[in-house]
Amino acid sequence: MEKDKLWWKNEIFYQIYPRSFQDSNGDGIGDLQGIISRLDYIKDLGITAIWLSPIYKSPMVDMGYDISDYQAIDPIFGTMADFDELMEEAQKRDIKIIMDLVVNHTSDQHPWFKEAISNPESPYRDFYYFKKTKDGKKPNNWRSIFGGSTWEPVPNEPGNFYFNSFSKYQPDLNWENPKLRKVIYKMINWWLEKGVAGFRVDAINFLKKDQDWKSLPADANDGLVSVIHKGQNRPGLEVFLDELKHETFEKYNAVTVGEAYGLTPAETKKMVGKNGSFSMVFDFGYMNIEVEDIDEWFRGQRDWTIPELRKLLFETQMELQGTDGWLATVLENHDQPRVLSKLIKNKSDQTATAAKALATMYFFLPGDPFVYQGQELGMKNTQFDNISKFKDINTMKNYQIMLDNGCSKEQALKMINFESRDNARTPMQWNGSEKAGFTTGNPWIELGNDRVGINVADEQTDPESTLNFYRQMISVRKEHQNILINGNLSEINDVPENIIAYKRELDDHELLVWVNLCDKVSKLPEKVEGKVLLNNYDDYSSREYRELDPYQAIVIYQ
Repeated sequence: MEKDKLWWKNEIFYQIYPRSFQDSNGDGIGDLQGIISRLDYIKDLGITAIWLSPIYKSPMVDMGYDISDYQAIDPIFGTMADFDELMEEAQKRDIKIIMDLVVNHTSDQHPWFKEAISNPESPYRDFYYFKKTKDGKKPNNWRSIFGGSTWEPVPNEPGNFYFNSFSKYQPDLNWENPKLRKVIYKMINWWLEKGVAGFRVDAINFLKKDQDWKSLPADANDGLVSVIHKGQNRPGLEVFLDELKHETFEKYNAVTVGEAYGLTPAETKKMVGKNGSFSMVFDFGYMNIEVEDIDEWFRGQRDWTIPELRKLLFETQMELQGTDGWLATVLENHDQPRVLSKLIKNKSDQTATAAKALATMYFFLPGDPFVYQGQELGMKNTQFDNISKFKDINTMKNYQIMLDNGCSKEQALKMINFESRDNARTPMQWNGSEKAGFTTGNPWIELGNDRVGINVADEQTDPESTLNFYRQMISVRKEHQNILINGNLSEINDVPENIIAYKRELDDHELLVWVNLCDKVSKLPEKVEGKVLLNNYDDYSSREYRELDPYQAIVIYQ
Protein backbone atom coordinates (compact mmCIF):
# COMPACT_ATOMS: atom_id res chain seq x y z
CA MET A 1 0.00 0.00 0.00
CA GLU A 2 1.27 3.47 -0.83
CA LYS A 3 2.23 5.29 2.33
CA ASP A 4 0.91 8.68 1.24
CA LYS A 5 -2.34 7.55 -0.29
CA LEU A 6 -5.68 7.40 1.50
CA TRP A 7 -6.26 4.05 -0.15
CA TRP A 8 -9.21 3.15 2.03
CA LYS A 9 -11.46 5.83 0.49
CA ASN A 10 -11.80 3.54 -2.53
CA GLU A 11 -13.07 0.51 -0.61
CA ILE A 12 -16.47 -1.15 -0.40
CA PHE A 13 -16.69 -3.21 2.79
CA TYR A 14 -18.61 -6.38 3.57
CA GLN A 15 -19.06 -7.39 7.19
CA ILE A 16 -18.94 -11.10 7.92
CA TYR A 17 -20.28 -12.48 11.19
CA PRO A 18 -18.29 -15.74 10.99
CA ARG A 19 -20.50 -17.78 13.30
CA SER A 20 -23.45 -17.33 10.92
CA PHE A 21 -21.88 -17.05 7.46
CA GLN A 22 -20.97 -20.56 6.26
CA ASP A 23 -20.33 -23.80 8.13
CA SER A 24 -17.82 -26.13 6.46
CA ASN A 25 -17.75 -29.07 8.89
CA GLY A 26 -21.38 -29.68 9.91
CA ASP A 27 -21.14 -28.53 13.53
CA GLY A 28 -23.76 -25.83 12.95
CA ILE A 29 -21.32 -22.94 13.41
CA GLY A 30 -19.79 -20.91 10.60
CA ASP A 31 -16.02 -21.03 10.26
CA LEU A 32 -13.00 -19.77 8.36
CA GLN A 33 -13.04 -22.54 5.77
CA GLY A 34 -16.66 -21.66 5.13
CA ILE A 35 -15.68 -18.06 4.46
CA ILE A 36 -12.91 -19.21 2.11
CA SER A 37 -15.45 -21.24 0.15
CA ARG A 38 -17.57 -18.12 -0.40
CA LEU A 39 -14.86 -15.65 -1.42
CA ASP A 40 -15.85 -15.86 -5.09
CA TYR A 41 -19.40 -14.81 -4.13
CA ILE A 42 -18.01 -11.80 -2.27
CA LYS A 43 -15.72 -10.94 -5.18
CA ASP A 44 -18.59 -11.20 -7.68
CA LEU A 45 -20.67 -8.86 -5.53
CA GLY A 46 -18.00 -6.22 -6.10
CA ILE A 47 -16.66 -6.10 -2.56
CA THR A 48 -13.06 -4.97 -2.05
CA ALA A 49 -12.60 -5.41 1.71
CA ILE A 50 -13.99 -7.71 4.41
CA TRP A 51 -14.52 -6.84 8.06
CA LEU A 52 -14.42 -10.01 10.14
CA SER A 53 -16.31 -9.96 13.44
CA PRO A 54 -14.19 -11.54 16.21
CA ILE A 55 -12.63 -14.93 15.55
CA TYR A 56 -10.27 -14.84 18.55
CA LYS A 57 -10.27 -17.46 21.28
CA SER A 58 -13.26 -16.79 23.52
CA PRO A 59 -15.75 -18.45 25.87
CA MET A 60 -18.38 -16.82 23.62
CA VAL A 61 -20.53 -15.32 26.36
CA ASP A 62 -20.82 -12.25 24.12
CA MET A 63 -20.24 -14.20 20.92
CA GLY A 64 -16.54 -13.43 20.63
CA TYR A 65 -16.51 -9.89 21.97
CA ASP A 66 -15.19 -11.42 25.18
CA ILE A 67 -11.65 -12.37 24.18
CA SER A 68 -9.53 -14.79 26.16
CA ASP A 69 -6.52 -14.77 23.78
CA TYR A 70 -5.90 -11.95 21.31
CA GLN A 71 -3.39 -13.95 19.30
CA ALA A 72 -5.23 -17.23 18.86
CA ILE A 73 -8.14 -18.34 16.68
CA ASP A 74 -11.03 -19.94 18.52
CA PRO A 75 -11.26 -23.64 17.59
CA ILE A 76 -14.92 -23.30 16.56
CA PHE A 77 -13.71 -21.14 13.67
CA GLY A 78 -10.59 -23.12 12.79
CA THR A 79 -6.88 -22.54 13.21
CA MET A 80 -4.31 -19.84 12.55
CA ALA A 81 -3.36 -21.82 9.45
CA ASP A 82 -6.97 -21.42 8.26
CA PHE A 83 -6.74 -17.69 8.88
CA ASP A 84 -3.48 -17.47 6.91
CA GLU A 85 -5.14 -19.36 4.07
CA LEU A 86 -8.07 -16.93 4.16
CA MET A 87 -5.65 -14.02 3.89
CA GLU A 88 -3.90 -15.63 0.94
CA GLU A 89 -7.10 -16.51 -0.90
CA ALA A 90 -8.57 -13.06 -0.30
CA GLN A 91 -5.41 -11.42 -1.61
CA LYS A 92 -5.65 -13.49 -4.81
CA ARG A 93 -9.05 -11.85 -5.34
CA ASP A 94 -7.82 -8.35 -4.44
CA ILE A 95 -9.87 -8.39 -1.25
CA LYS A 96 -8.43 -6.88 1.92
CA ILE A 97 -9.19 -8.16 5.42
CA ILE A 98 -9.75 -6.04 8.50
CA MET A 99 -10.16 -7.53 11.95
CA ASP A 100 -12.41 -6.59 14.85
CA LEU A 101 -10.33 -4.99 17.61
CA VAL A 102 -11.81 -5.25 21.12
CA VAL A 103 -9.55 -3.49 23.60
CA ASN A 104 -11.95 -1.88 26.07
CA HIS A 105 -12.29 -5.19 27.88
CA THR A 106 -11.28 -8.84 27.82
CA SER A 107 -13.06 -12.02 28.81
CA ASP A 108 -12.96 -12.93 32.48
CA GLN A 109 -11.25 -16.09 31.19
CA HIS A 110 -8.28 -14.18 29.80
CA PRO A 111 -5.05 -15.26 31.57
CA TRP A 112 -4.43 -11.65 32.62
CA PHE A 113 -7.71 -11.47 34.50
CA LYS A 114 -7.53 -14.98 35.89
CA GLU A 115 -4.15 -14.10 37.40
CA ALA A 116 -5.43 -10.73 38.63
CA ILE A 117 -8.52 -12.19 40.30
CA SER A 118 -6.60 -15.00 42.01
CA ASN A 119 -3.60 -13.03 43.23
CA PRO A 120 -4.00 -9.62 44.92
CA GLU A 121 -0.28 -8.97 44.47
CA SER A 122 -0.24 -9.73 40.75
CA PRO A 123 0.86 -6.88 38.44
CA TYR A 124 -2.13 -7.84 36.30
CA ARG A 125 -4.37 -6.27 38.95
CA ASP A 126 -3.35 -2.98 37.41
CA PHE A 127 -4.48 -4.18 33.98
CA TYR A 128 -8.08 -3.88 35.22
CA TYR A 129 -10.07 -1.70 37.62
CA PHE A 130 -10.33 -3.02 41.18
CA LYS A 131 -11.81 -0.99 44.03
CA LYS A 132 -12.16 -1.79 47.71
CA THR A 133 -14.79 0.00 49.80
CA LYS A 134 -14.78 0.55 53.55
CA ASP A 135 -18.47 -0.21 53.98
CA GLY A 136 -18.47 -3.27 51.72
CA LYS A 137 -20.95 -1.66 49.32
CA LYS A 138 -20.37 -1.25 45.61
CA PRO A 139 -18.30 1.83 44.73
CA ASN A 140 -21.12 3.57 42.85
CA ASN A 141 -24.53 3.09 41.22
CA TRP A 142 -23.48 2.82 37.57
CA ARG A 143 -25.41 0.37 35.39
CA SER A 144 -23.58 -1.70 32.77
CA ILE A 145 -24.67 -1.68 29.13
CA PHE A 146 -25.99 -5.23 29.41
CA GLY A 147 -27.78 -4.52 32.69
CA GLY A 148 -26.95 -4.76 36.39
CA SER A 149 -24.18 -3.04 38.30
CA THR A 150 -20.85 -2.26 36.68
CA TRP A 151 -19.22 -3.69 39.81
CA GLU A 152 -18.79 -7.38 40.50
CA PRO A 153 -17.52 -8.75 43.85
CA VAL A 154 -14.04 -10.28 43.86
CA PRO A 155 -14.26 -13.86 45.20
CA ASN A 156 -12.91 -14.30 48.73
CA GLU A 157 -12.16 -10.57 49.09
CA PRO A 158 -15.09 -8.93 50.95
CA GLY A 159 -15.62 -5.32 49.94
CA ASN A 160 -13.47 -5.57 46.82
CA PHE A 161 -14.97 -5.24 43.34
CA TYR A 162 -13.91 -5.21 39.70
CA PHE A 163 -15.39 -2.97 37.02
CA ASN A 164 -17.21 -3.84 33.78
CA SER A 165 -18.93 -1.50 31.33
CA PHE A 166 -20.78 -4.32 29.57
CA SER A 167 -21.08 -7.50 31.64
CA LYS A 168 -19.36 -9.22 34.55
CA TYR A 169 -17.85 -11.64 32.03
CA GLN A 170 -16.11 -8.70 30.30
CA PRO A 171 -13.92 -6.82 32.82
CA ASP A 172 -12.71 -3.45 31.53
CA LEU A 173 -9.03 -2.92 30.84
CA ASN A 174 -7.37 -0.10 32.75
CA TRP A 175 -6.15 2.25 30.03
CA GLU A 176 -4.77 4.57 32.71
CA ASN A 177 -1.94 2.01 33.06
CA PRO A 178 0.85 2.65 30.49
CA LYS A 179 2.12 -0.94 30.87
CA LEU A 180 -1.27 -2.25 29.74
CA ARG A 181 -1.30 0.11 26.79
CA LYS A 182 2.16 -1.02 25.70
CA VAL A 183 1.09 -4.68 25.69
CA ILE A 184 -2.03 -3.85 23.68
CA TYR A 185 0.01 -1.96 21.08
CA LYS A 186 2.40 -4.88 20.70
CA MET A 187 -0.54 -7.21 20.04
CA ILE A 188 -2.07 -4.86 17.46
CA ASN A 189 1.22 -4.53 15.61
CA TRP A 190 1.57 -8.32 15.57
CA TRP A 191 -1.65 -8.55 13.54
CA LEU A 192 -0.59 -5.71 11.26
CA GLU A 193 2.69 -7.52 10.62
CA LYS A 194 0.63 -10.53 9.55
CA GLY A 195 -0.84 -8.36 6.81
CA VAL A 196 -4.30 -7.36 7.98
CA ALA A 197 -5.28 -4.06 6.38
CA GLY A 198 -6.65 -2.53 9.56
CA PHE A 199 -9.33 -2.80 12.20
CA ARG A 200 -12.89 -2.02 13.08
CA VAL A 201 -12.39 -0.78 16.63
CA ASP A 202 -15.07 -1.91 19.08
CA ALA A 203 -16.61 0.33 21.76
CA ILE A 204 -13.58 2.56 21.52
CA ASN A 205 -15.20 5.56 23.19
CA PHE A 206 -15.46 3.63 26.48
CA LEU A 207 -11.71 3.58 27.13
CA LYS A 208 -11.79 6.63 29.40
CA LYS A 209 -13.76 6.59 32.67
CA ASP A 210 -14.27 9.53 35.01
CA GLN A 211 -11.75 8.85 37.73
CA ASP A 212 -13.92 10.38 40.47
CA TRP A 213 -16.13 7.25 40.21
CA LYS A 214 -19.06 9.23 41.65
CA SER A 215 -22.66 8.04 41.74
CA LEU A 216 -25.38 9.92 39.86
CA PRO A 217 -29.17 10.12 40.32
CA ALA A 218 -30.84 6.86 39.32
CA ASP A 219 -32.63 6.75 35.97
CA ALA A 220 -34.72 3.56 36.44
CA ASN A 221 -36.43 1.42 39.06
CA ASP A 222 -33.24 -0.52 39.79
CA GLY A 223 -31.64 2.48 41.49
CA LEU A 224 -28.85 2.57 38.92
CA VAL A 225 -27.77 5.02 36.23
CA SER A 226 -26.33 4.21 32.82
CA VAL A 227 -22.55 3.99 32.69
CA ILE A 228 -22.51 6.13 29.55
CA HIS A 229 -22.72 9.29 31.68
CA LYS A 230 -19.36 8.57 33.33
CA GLY A 231 -17.70 6.06 31.02
CA GLN A 232 -18.42 7.02 27.40
CA ASN A 233 -16.92 9.88 25.36
CA ARG A 234 -15.27 11.34 28.46
CA PRO A 235 -12.68 14.15 28.56
CA GLY A 236 -9.21 12.74 28.08
CA LEU A 237 -10.31 9.96 25.71
CA GLU A 238 -8.49 11.69 22.87
CA VAL A 239 -5.15 11.27 24.69
CA PHE A 240 -5.51 7.48 24.65
CA LEU A 241 -6.74 7.45 21.05
CA ASP A 242 -3.92 9.62 19.74
CA GLU A 243 -1.31 7.42 21.41
CA LEU A 244 -3.01 4.30 20.06
CA LYS A 245 -2.89 5.71 16.53
CA HIS A 246 0.76 6.79 16.72
CA GLU A 247 2.00 3.54 18.26
CA THR A 248 0.17 1.22 15.85
CA PHE A 249 -2.09 2.14 12.92
CA GLU A 250 -0.10 5.11 11.66
CA LYS A 251 3.06 3.02 11.26
CA TYR A 252 1.37 0.65 8.81
CA ASN A 253 -0.97 3.02 6.96
CA ALA A 254 -3.76 0.84 8.30
CA VAL A 255 -7.43 1.67 7.92
CA THR A 256 -9.34 2.13 11.17
CA VAL A 257 -13.10 2.27 11.58
CA GLY A 258 -14.23 3.46 14.98
CA GLU A 259 -17.39 2.24 16.66
CA ALA A 260 -18.36 5.24 18.77
CA TYR A 261 -21.98 5.58 19.76
CA GLY A 262 -23.26 8.78 21.30
CA LEU A 263 -21.06 11.24 19.41
CA THR A 264 -22.41 14.60 18.37
CA PRO A 265 -21.61 15.67 14.80
CA ALA A 266 -19.00 18.08 16.19
CA GLU A 267 -17.39 15.31 18.26
CA THR A 268 -17.36 13.07 15.20
CA LYS A 269 -15.51 15.72 13.23
CA LYS A 270 -12.71 15.72 15.80
CA MET A 271 -12.32 11.94 15.61
CA VAL A 272 -11.67 11.66 11.88
CA GLY A 273 -9.49 13.23 9.25
CA LYS A 274 -5.75 13.82 9.09
CA ASN A 275 -5.57 14.97 12.71
CA GLY A 276 -8.25 12.60 13.99
CA SER A 277 -7.83 9.27 15.73
CA PHE A 278 -9.42 7.11 13.02
CA SER A 279 -9.66 6.86 9.25
CA MET A 280 -13.43 6.93 9.66
CA VAL A 281 -16.15 6.24 12.18
CA PHE A 282 -19.56 4.72 11.66
CA ASP A 283 -22.31 7.26 11.18
CA PHE A 284 -24.78 5.96 13.76
CA GLY A 285 -26.84 9.15 13.84
CA TYR A 286 -29.69 7.63 11.86
CA MET A 287 -29.10 3.97 12.75
CA ASN A 288 -30.96 4.02 16.06
CA ILE A 289 -33.92 6.20 15.19
CA GLU A 290 -36.36 3.46 16.17
CA VAL A 291 -35.56 3.30 19.91
CA GLU A 292 -35.47 5.77 22.76
CA ASP A 293 -32.00 4.60 23.86
CA ILE A 294 -29.78 2.24 21.88
CA ASP A 295 -27.83 1.20 24.98
CA GLU A 296 -30.98 0.54 27.01
CA TRP A 297 -33.66 -0.24 24.46
CA PHE A 298 -35.92 -1.69 27.12
CA ARG A 299 -37.10 1.93 27.35
CA GLY A 300 -39.18 1.36 24.22
CA GLN A 301 -39.61 2.22 20.55
CA ARG A 302 -39.95 5.68 19.03
CA ASP A 303 -42.60 6.73 16.56
CA TRP A 304 -40.14 8.33 14.15
CA THR A 305 -40.88 10.09 10.88
CA ILE A 306 -39.17 10.23 7.50
CA PRO A 307 -38.34 13.96 7.91
CA GLU A 308 -36.54 12.97 11.14
CA LEU A 309 -34.64 10.26 9.28
CA ARG A 310 -33.72 12.75 6.57
CA LYS A 311 -32.39 15.22 9.14
CA LEU A 312 -30.26 12.57 10.86
CA LEU A 313 -28.98 11.19 7.57
CA PHE A 314 -27.40 14.51 6.63
CA GLU A 315 -26.54 15.98 10.04
CA THR A 316 -23.05 14.56 10.53
CA GLN A 317 -22.33 14.58 6.81
CA MET A 318 -22.87 18.32 6.63
CA GLU A 319 -20.71 18.87 9.73
CA LEU A 320 -17.84 17.17 7.88
CA GLN A 321 -18.45 19.02 4.62
CA GLY A 322 -15.34 20.87 3.53
CA THR A 323 -13.06 18.95 5.92
CA ASP A 324 -10.86 15.93 5.32
CA GLY A 325 -13.08 13.85 7.63
CA TRP A 326 -14.59 10.61 6.40
CA LEU A 327 -17.44 8.35 7.51
CA ALA A 328 -18.40 4.70 7.26
CA THR A 329 -21.94 4.69 5.92
CA VAL A 330 -24.05 1.79 7.06
CA LEU A 331 -27.57 0.34 7.25
CA GLU A 332 -26.98 -2.87 9.19
CA ASN A 333 -24.47 -4.65 11.38
CA HIS A 334 -24.29 -7.49 13.88
CA ASP A 335 -25.73 -5.27 16.65
CA GLN A 336 -28.79 -4.08 14.75
CA PRO A 337 -32.12 -5.53 13.65
CA ARG A 338 -32.56 -5.95 9.90
CA VAL A 339 -33.14 -2.59 8.25
CA LEU A 340 -36.06 -3.73 6.11
CA SER A 341 -37.94 -4.76 9.25
CA LYS A 342 -36.81 -1.67 11.17
CA LEU A 343 -37.36 1.21 8.75
CA ILE A 344 -40.27 -0.10 6.69
CA LYS A 345 -43.08 -0.06 9.21
CA ASN A 346 -45.78 -1.99 7.34
CA LYS A 347 -44.87 -5.65 6.93
CA SER A 348 -46.60 -5.82 3.56
CA ASP A 349 -44.22 -3.14 2.28
CA GLN A 350 -41.08 -5.03 3.34
CA THR A 351 -40.34 -6.05 -0.24
CA ALA A 352 -37.32 -6.24 -2.51
CA THR A 353 -38.35 -2.86 -3.93
CA ALA A 354 -38.15 -1.27 -0.47
CA ALA A 355 -34.83 -3.01 0.25
CA LYS A 356 -33.41 -1.46 -2.92
CA ALA A 357 -34.75 1.98 -1.98
CA LEU A 358 -33.05 1.85 1.42
CA ALA A 359 -29.81 0.71 -0.20
CA THR A 360 -29.88 3.58 -2.68
CA MET A 361 -30.58 6.05 0.12
CA TYR A 362 -27.22 5.52 1.86
CA PHE A 363 -24.88 4.09 -0.75
CA PHE A 364 -23.93 7.32 -2.52
CA LEU A 365 -23.29 9.48 0.53
CA PRO A 366 -19.70 10.55 1.24
CA GLY A 367 -17.78 7.79 2.98
CA ASP A 368 -17.09 4.10 2.58
CA PRO A 369 -20.26 1.99 2.28
CA PHE A 370 -20.51 -1.11 4.48
CA VAL A 371 -22.76 -4.04 3.58
CA TYR A 372 -23.64 -6.55 6.26
CA GLN A 373 -24.00 -10.21 5.26
CA GLY A 374 -27.52 -10.90 4.01
CA GLN A 375 -28.37 -7.22 3.64
CA GLU A 376 -27.76 -7.63 -0.08
CA LEU A 377 -30.48 -10.29 -0.12
CA GLY A 378 -33.08 -8.23 1.73
CA MET A 379 -33.01 -10.48 4.79
CA LYS A 380 -35.57 -9.62 7.49
CA ASN A 381 -36.02 -9.98 11.23
CA THR A 382 -37.04 -13.37 12.49
CA GLN A 383 -39.72 -14.10 15.09
CA PHE A 384 -38.66 -16.21 18.05
CA ASP A 385 -41.64 -17.66 19.92
CA ASN A 386 -39.87 -18.05 23.26
CA ILE A 387 -37.15 -16.25 25.20
CA SER A 388 -35.21 -19.53 25.34
CA LYS A 389 -34.59 -19.29 21.58
CA PHE A 390 -32.45 -16.15 21.91
CA LYS A 391 -28.67 -16.40 22.29
CA ASP A 392 -27.60 -12.78 22.81
CA ILE A 393 -26.56 -11.71 26.31
CA ASN A 394 -27.78 -8.16 25.71
CA THR A 395 -31.21 -9.40 24.68
CA MET A 396 -31.53 -11.49 27.83
CA LYS A 397 -30.62 -8.53 30.04
CA ASN A 398 -33.07 -6.17 28.32
CA TYR A 399 -35.83 -8.77 28.56
CA GLN A 400 -35.29 -9.14 32.30
CA ILE A 401 -35.17 -5.39 32.84
CA MET A 402 -38.45 -5.00 30.97
CA LEU A 403 -40.07 -7.61 33.22
CA ASP A 404 -38.64 -5.89 36.30
CA ASN A 405 -40.13 -2.60 35.11
CA GLY A 406 -43.64 -3.99 34.79
CA CYS A 407 -43.83 -5.29 31.22
CA SER A 408 -45.68 -8.52 30.60
CA LYS A 409 -43.78 -11.43 29.06
CA GLU A 410 -45.77 -10.91 25.86
CA GLN A 411 -44.84 -7.22 25.67
CA ALA A 412 -41.19 -7.94 26.43
CA LEU A 413 -41.00 -10.72 23.83
CA LYS A 414 -42.56 -8.45 21.21
CA MET A 415 -39.98 -5.75 21.89
CA ILE A 416 -36.95 -8.01 21.80
CA ASN A 417 -38.20 -9.70 18.62
CA PHE A 418 -38.15 -6.25 17.07
CA GLU A 419 -34.82 -5.02 18.46
CA SER A 420 -32.69 -8.04 19.40
CA ARG A 421 -29.19 -8.33 17.97
CA ASP A 422 -30.03 -11.96 17.17
CA ASN A 423 -32.07 -10.67 14.21
CA ALA A 424 -28.80 -9.98 12.42
CA ARG A 425 -27.21 -13.22 13.55
CA THR A 426 -29.49 -15.82 12.01
CA PRO A 427 -27.59 -17.84 9.40
CA MET A 428 -26.84 -16.53 5.93
CA GLN A 429 -29.42 -17.77 3.43
CA TRP A 430 -27.56 -19.43 0.58
CA ASN A 431 -30.47 -21.41 -0.86
CA GLY A 432 -34.08 -22.35 -0.19
CA SER A 433 -33.40 -25.66 1.55
CA GLU A 434 -34.37 -26.45 5.13
CA LYS A 435 -31.00 -25.28 6.49
CA ALA A 436 -30.51 -22.61 3.84
CA GLY A 437 -27.23 -24.12 2.62
CA PHE A 438 -25.57 -22.80 5.75
CA THR A 439 -24.82 -26.16 7.39
CA THR A 440 -25.43 -29.89 7.16
CA GLY A 441 -25.80 -30.00 10.95
CA ASN A 442 -28.03 -28.22 13.42
CA PRO A 443 -27.60 -24.43 13.20
CA TRP A 444 -26.40 -22.78 16.41
CA ILE A 445 -29.40 -20.44 16.21
CA GLU A 446 -32.71 -20.77 14.39
CA LEU A 447 -32.84 -19.64 10.79
CA GLY A 448 -34.99 -16.71 9.74
CA ASN A 449 -38.63 -17.59 9.28
CA ASP A 450 -39.40 -15.08 6.51
CA ARG A 451 -37.06 -16.28 3.79
CA VAL A 452 -39.02 -17.62 0.82
CA GLY A 453 -37.16 -16.44 -2.27
CA ILE A 454 -34.70 -14.49 -0.11
CA ASN A 455 -31.52 -16.46 -0.73
CA VAL A 456 -28.47 -16.39 -2.96
CA ALA A 457 -29.49 -19.30 -5.22
CA ASP A 458 -32.87 -17.82 -6.12
CA GLU A 459 -31.65 -14.26 -6.40
CA GLN A 460 -28.62 -15.08 -8.54
CA THR A 461 -30.88 -15.96 -11.46
CA ASP A 462 -33.45 -13.20 -10.96
CA PRO A 463 -32.35 -10.02 -12.76
CA GLU A 464 -34.71 -7.95 -10.58
CA SER A 465 -33.56 -9.39 -7.24
CA THR A 466 -32.15 -7.36 -4.40
CA LEU A 467 -28.82 -9.18 -4.82
CA ASN A 468 -28.47 -8.18 -8.46
CA PHE A 469 -29.48 -4.62 -7.62
CA TYR A 470 -26.63 -4.47 -5.08
CA ARG A 471 -24.22 -5.75 -7.73
CA GLN A 472 -25.42 -3.08 -10.11
CA MET A 473 -25.27 -0.40 -7.42
CA ILE A 474 -21.70 -1.31 -6.50
CA SER A 475 -20.74 -1.22 -10.18
CA VAL A 476 -22.24 2.27 -10.52
CA ARG A 477 -20.34 3.44 -7.46
CA LYS A 478 -17.04 2.17 -8.87
CA GLU A 479 -17.72 3.75 -12.26
CA HIS A 480 -18.42 7.14 -10.66
CA GLN A 481 -15.86 6.86 -7.91
CA ASN A 482 -14.30 10.26 -8.52
CA ILE A 483 -17.44 12.29 -7.91
CA LEU A 484 -18.44 10.05 -4.98
CA ILE A 485 -15.09 10.39 -3.22
CA ASN A 486 -14.28 13.99 -4.07
CA GLY A 487 -17.64 15.55 -4.82
CA ASN A 488 -19.60 17.94 -2.64
CA LEU A 489 -22.80 16.79 -0.91
CA SER A 490 -25.97 18.89 -1.02
CA GLU A 491 -29.31 17.92 0.44
CA ILE A 492 -32.17 18.60 -1.94
CA ASN A 493 -34.70 20.53 0.12
CA ASP A 494 -38.37 21.43 -0.36
CA VAL A 495 -39.31 17.87 -1.23
CA PRO A 496 -42.44 15.94 -0.19
CA GLU A 497 -42.08 14.68 3.38
CA ASN A 498 -41.70 11.05 2.29
CA ILE A 499 -38.79 11.72 -0.08
CA ILE A 500 -35.09 11.76 0.72
CA ALA A 501 -32.98 13.40 -1.99
CA TYR A 502 -29.45 14.66 -2.38
CA LYS A 503 -26.84 15.42 -4.99
CA ARG A 504 -23.10 14.95 -5.34
CA GLU A 505 -21.31 17.66 -7.33
CA LEU A 506 -17.84 17.82 -8.85
CA ASP A 507 -16.68 20.22 -11.55
CA ASP A 508 -19.60 20.49 -14.00
CA HIS A 509 -21.26 17.18 -13.14
CA GLU A 510 -23.97 16.13 -10.70
CA LEU A 511 -25.12 12.77 -9.44
CA LEU A 512 -28.68 13.00 -8.08
CA VAL A 513 -30.27 10.51 -5.68
CA TRP A 514 -34.06 10.49 -5.20
CA VAL A 515 -35.77 8.00 -2.86
CA ASN A 516 -39.47 7.71 -2.09
CA LEU A 517 -39.87 5.98 1.28
CA CYS A 518 -43.64 5.56 1.32
CA ASP A 519 -46.32 3.37 -0.23
CA LYS A 520 -47.86 6.19 -2.30
CA VAL A 521 -46.87 8.02 -5.46
CA SER A 522 -44.98 11.20 -4.60
CA LYS A 523 -44.83 14.15 -6.97
CA LEU A 524 -41.45 15.79 -7.39
CA PRO A 525 -41.12 19.57 -6.89
CA GLU A 526 -39.58 19.88 -10.34
CA LYS A 527 -38.77 17.72 -13.32
CA VAL A 528 -35.71 15.51 -12.82
CA GLU A 529 -33.86 14.45 -15.95
CA GLY A 530 -30.53 13.07 -17.07
CA LYS A 531 -28.79 9.74 -17.59
CA VAL A 532 -30.40 7.07 -15.42
CA LEU A 533 -27.75 5.09 -13.57
CA LEU A 534 -30.07 3.19 -11.24
CA ASN A 535 -33.81 2.65 -11.00
CA ASN A 536 -35.23 0.03 -8.68
CA TYR A 537 -38.30 -0.22 -10.92
CA ASP A 538 -35.95 -1.51 -13.61
CA ASP A 539 -37.23 0.93 -16.26
CA TYR A 540 -34.43 2.82 -17.96
CA SER A 541 -36.47 4.02 -20.96
CA SER A 542 -37.49 7.27 -19.27
CA ARG A 543 -35.04 10.14 -19.14
CA GLU A 544 -37.15 12.43 -17.01
CA TYR A 545 -39.21 12.04 -13.84
CA ARG A 546 -42.03 14.16 -12.43
CA GLU A 547 -43.07 11.69 -9.73
CA LEU A 548 -41.82 8.59 -7.95
CA ASP A 549 -43.81 5.41 -7.49
CA PRO A 550 -44.08 3.74 -4.04
CA TYR A 551 -40.56 2.99 -2.71
CA GLN A 552 -39.02 4.00 -6.00
CA ALA A 553 -35.36 5.07 -5.98
CA ILE A 554 -33.47 6.60 -8.89
CA VAL A 555 -29.92 7.78 -9.43
CA ILE A 556 -29.42 10.34 -12.21
CA TYR A 557 -26.17 11.62 -13.70
CA GLN A 558 -26.02 15.05 -15.31
